[in-house]
Amino acid sequence: MFDWNRSCSYDEQQKRRFHTTARSRLKKLAAELALPPGSYDLRSNKAGIAVSGEVTLHHDRAYIQVGQFGLSSGHGILIRTCKGRKDYTGGPNHFVALTMLDDIPALAAAVRAITGVGRGATIPADRRAA
Repeated sequence: MFDWNRSCSYDEQQKRRFHTTARSRLKKLAAELALPPGSYDLRSNKAGIAVSGEVTLHHDRAYIQVGQFGLSSGHGILIRTCKGRKDYTGGPNHFVALTMLDDIPALAAAVRAITGVGRGATIPADRRAA
């Protein structure tokens, strides 16, 4: 199992493994959510040597970003709503543990609960378009 909490700072091999593994898990998440091909982008930004960078799944209505920005809190997956793939600020930020990448069904459930996106999702009344 991948060690999500091992720092990528100044460790190019760890950063490469982090990005490769996170990208693979986000592809599995897209499949678990039954996102149609073409309805999302998957991108990777390795950033500088001192940080992990981030891997992002950007759907038409959900923005999911993985990084080591919350190592001290154990949180490293940002989930929020968005209005299209040009919306980079979106709705309120929600964070879950990086280790949820090891349990894709649980991560998919969190994404559905926060964004209303995915197979079997229902959109809460306060998030429906007027």
